[in-house]
Amino acid sequence: MPNNGYPGGSKSRVNRAGDAVRAEMATPDDTFAIEQWRAAHRAVLNTFQAILRTRLRKANVTVAQRHKRRNTIFNKLQRIPGMQLSRMDDVAGCRIIFNNVKQLNTFRRRFHRAHFNHKLRNAVDKYDYITNPKSTGYRGIHDVYEYDVNSEAGKPLKGLYIEIQYRTLVQHAWATAVEVVGLITESQPKFEQGDARYTEAMAYASEILARAHEGLKGPFPNLNDREVVERFLALDQALTLMSTLRGLNRTMGVASDNKNWLLIIPPDGQLDIKSYRDAPDALRALFQYEKEMPESDIVLVRADTSAEVKTAFRNYFRDARDFVKLMDSGCEKLGAAGRRTRALTVRP
Repeated sequence: MPNNGYPGGSKSRVNRAGDAVRAEMATPDDTFAIEQWRAAHRAVLNTFQAILRTRLRKANVTVAQRHKRRNTIFNKLQRIPGMQLSRMDDVAGCRIIFNNVKQLNTFRRRFHRAHFNHKLRNAVDKYDYITNPKSTGYRGIHDVYEYDVNSEAGKPLKGLYIEIQYRTLVQHAWATAVEVVGLITESQPKFEQGDARYTEAMAYASEILARAHEGLKGPFPNLNDREVVERFLALDQALTLMSTLRGLNRTMGVASDNKNWLLIIPPDGQLDIKSYRDAPDALRALFQYEKEMPESDIVLVRADTSAEVKTAFRNYFRDARDFVKLMDSGCEKLGAAGRRTRALTVRP
């Protein structure tokens, strides 16, 4: 990264590089500019995760951070033709997984009152997908901050964005399962791509989890409990979704004192894990593996312990056990409620 200029050269240079990627005409100079720009987000991530961990040190929650995958950045440029790369606000991301919605909302309100120069870029309710779930069933809350710094050395980073994701354990279990479905099928329900039945099934699953475990509503608030369960079970019977998720390999062991991790999924689907003590070494390795393995799905993440890595990024371990357990109890709970409601409306 340049010591006295915007990472990648300038915002316009980064945007031109993104346009070249979109047009499938990127040169090595374009790739180099994008890598400089991506790498600069590491310092922003480290700053925010330190702030978050300090404020959450007694809260018994999971905090993790990740660099957005190169392939995901490129795919997003293709999906959103008008997006300028320099304004992509989720290249750097911190994820906090809370025990429940009340804990999540309490922390977020306090964090919004924090005394620092970093600017919250969105209205408080703009990315509140708990109050207003996405049609896909995604629930959680996002905030986008613009990094601000007064030091001379940090000036090149000023204006970079970071996204904070707030989720509960229930919401994270669902989001993990959606990612796993994208890994084990030819569909991507997260992006509403492929077989639409997977997207629909996961949307009904989100409704079940919201009602059964959080007392909330999802993307189908007007359906009754019985209808939601019946529609999910009909799709599940056609797709054998739950039995497939039950049959996945259990989480593989990870043990290391290092805090920087590369999670690599090549085309054959076999997860490879590499850990690094120092962030610069991890970042260099990321860029090298992306060049050597362009068809692989590679993400750089950071967490204090290997257990936090597995919790925050269960999708890479194809671990949907929490989702399966919550769905089993959720369907039973709502199904029983539906049967009671139906019994009360039937006259002898």
